[in-house]
Amino acid sequence: MSNSGSNVTSVFNKIYDSTNKKILAFIAAKCGNIDDMNDILQETYMELYSTLLEKGADFIENDEAFVTNIAKHKIYKHYTVLQRMKSDLSLSVFTNENGEITLDLQSEDMDVEDSICTNELVDEIEEIIAGKSQEIRKIFFLRFSLDLTIGDIAKLMKVKESYIKNKLYRTISEIREIYKTKGGEVI
Repeated sequence: MSNSGSNVTSVFNKIYDSTNKKILAFIAAKCGNIDDMNDILQETYMELYSTLLEKGADFIENDEAFVTNIAKHKIYKHYTVLQRMKSDLSLSVFTNENGEITLDLQSEDMDVEDSICTNELVDEIEEIIAGKSQEIRKIFFLRFSLDLTIGDIAKLMKVKESYIKNKLYRTISEIREIYKTKGGEVI
């Protein structure tokens, strides 16, 4: 790799590390279907890398603003193409790189007992969340996978904090009731 190529890679890695979580949260909040989120994120950073290669490492003045604009464009483009094709993408949004579930029902805003979730229980909870609306899936992803605060989620989704709390806590309460009727204790 040439010296300029390694500089581009270094700049890309720096920008990626400093913006990845915010851009993922932005995409999750703005995308029409949470299942499309990872594709849009990947397309966003591929475009960033291409731009750095083409225009040089010094081209970008404000990293976060630049990547956010790319993400906005990718979201718009994704859904225009998607609508034309009338297809759905299916990705699991509550799994990490190893395919393990990352959903955690505990929140610092709630007084809950410590509990141990088995893989089976987590799979069942993921299935319940997957059956909920896109909005609730987004809220759960932003809160439990990205560990954003309720205030941050409300700002991203442009709604009141009380709305986010209501959706989040109502769904958690539903999950608790499901497992109480099964004779188990979730939280």
